[in-house]
Amino acid sequence: MGLQQFEQRLERLVEGAFAKAFRSGLQPVEIARRLTREMDLQRSVGPRGVIAPNAFEVGLAPADIDRFESFADALSRELADAAREHARTERYNFMGPVEVALKPNQSVSPGACRVTSEVKGGPGGGPTIGLVLPDGRTVTMADRPLVIGRLPECDIVVEDSNVSRRHAEVRRDGPDVVVVDLGSTNGTRVNGARVQTRRLNDGDEITIGRTSIRFEVR
Repeated sequence: MGLQQFEQRLERLVEGAFAKAFRSGLQPVEIARRLTREMDLQRSVGPRGVIAPNAFEVGLAPADIDRFESFADALSRELADAAREHARTERYNFMGPVEVALKPNQSVSPGACRVTSEVKGGPGGGPTIGLVLPDGRTVTMADRPLVIGRLPECDIVVEDSNVSRRHAEVRRDGPDVVVVDLGSTNGTRVNGARVQTRRLNDGDEITIGRTSIRFEVR
């Protein structure tokens, strides 16, 4: 995504009076820069590779909290997305879902911010894994495989004549998650390349027929 795209997305979220928050004082993109720098400073090497913190608290002056109040939830979500994008770029791993909380801090001056972080384990000791559908819905993955196909009993039903009845499944393989083609007629692609079995990385696009599904680690 990059910080420029992050800022453009935030600007589209606010109009009219809300846009004043972007004209002076602390800018949201500066918070994103501090957050990604915190990830770089606090990363560590673990059995699963480089581990980055996933739980962040952003301390802001009360005046800045008031400026961002109207879109605080959206800002927190966008900051979490920025953290996930930075992790993809740097090949960091998370031990749990990414969470960003904006908190008032009397000791922080207006226009400044203080970011603290920790590695916080999620359910089962790992991050939340999901498949993001074209309509924006996310299907969360538990321990059992997720089957994708045309049949009504599939976990993800795709109404597309180019998709087989049981087309593919996404399942765990030890610490990894893989997509497996189930002998479909038209094949399964990951990031444009046809695959039989492929280990998935955060942000990969699984394409079956005319439908693309994004794999996300949150």
